[in-house]
Amino acid sequence: MAATTEILINCADDLAAERTAWLSHLAHERRVATKTVEAYERDLRQFLVFLTGHLGRPPRLADIADLKPADMRGFLAERRRAGAGARTLGRGLAGIKSFIRFLERKGLAHSGGLAATRAPRQPKTLPKPLSAPQAVRISSTSGQLNEEPWIAARDAAIFALLYGCGLRIGEALTLSPAAVENGRAETLRVTGKGSKTRLVPVLKIVGQAIADYMRLCPYDLAADEPLFRGARGGPLQPAIIQRAMATLRGAFGLPETATPHALRHSFATHLLASGGDLRTIQELLGHASLSTTQIYTAVDTSRLLESYRKAHPRANLR
Repeated sequence: MAATTEILINCADDLAAERTAWLSHLAHERRVATKTVEAYERDLRQFLVFLTGHLGRPPRLADIADLKPADMRGFLAERRRAGAGARTLGRGLAGIKSFIRFLERKGLAHSGGLAATRAPRQPKTLPKPLSAPQAVRISSTSGQLNEEPWIAARDAAIFALLYGCGLRIGEALTLSPAAVENGRAETLRVTGKGSKTRLVPVLKIVGQAIADYMRLCPYDLAADEPLFRGARGGPLQPAIIQRAMATLRGAFGLPETATPHALRHSFATHLLASGGDLRTIQELLGHASLSTTQIYTAVDTSRLLESYRKAHPRANLR
């Protein structure tokens, strides 16, 4: 796996060996998403580079085993000077903490220095969904802007999946023909972050868009291969769909926030605005935490309180 490929860093052999073991543990035992493993590796590497300058020599395992709060504050201060924001710093701390906890379970370190280090306060950012008319227009007319009929149908099917099923773009592009049953599937089994699977219902209009694409696609769509293909027949890359959305933004006069992922935001937000249950939306999106769904769909306080009063058995007792 690419995420565990060794990148040369300046540290002692004992520390380098534990770093390699940790990355392997994340990828193969915990089955953490590849992108997350890559981010954690990068975060730890940055920290080890900092320690090299901080200590005046390559760090050893013993240095990691006895980190002080001052070490962590120095690292965070240096990253801030380099332009890292609160979100980047918070994720960086998460990667370092994961490594320390790994060592702690093996009796090779303790996390006292990290426990005394608070993550920077994260700015609250709300998703920017499209309006319902904008989302419907993109998901129903997107293919009309491409001169090649099968590519037009492909793009229309993908945008229909993003808005009609709330998929991430990566989830849509890993679907196979077998999964969609030639556009007849009533549900999709989607593999999301952390290799977790969920069932998502398929609207008839989405199924029809998929069937239209499969009928027009000039390439043989084997049951276990990627459903969506690039112009030369290979697996379709996300950048192609992002460029297609950029074309739509210009054609329809949409803001820069109109991205493929904004269709997923729109799916959740429009369901919620129409009275959809927050827990159900959480399941459809594949979120591990309900709080993630709450932020993701920009749920206002009044709607949360209303859901609480309806759901809690003692909410209406005097």
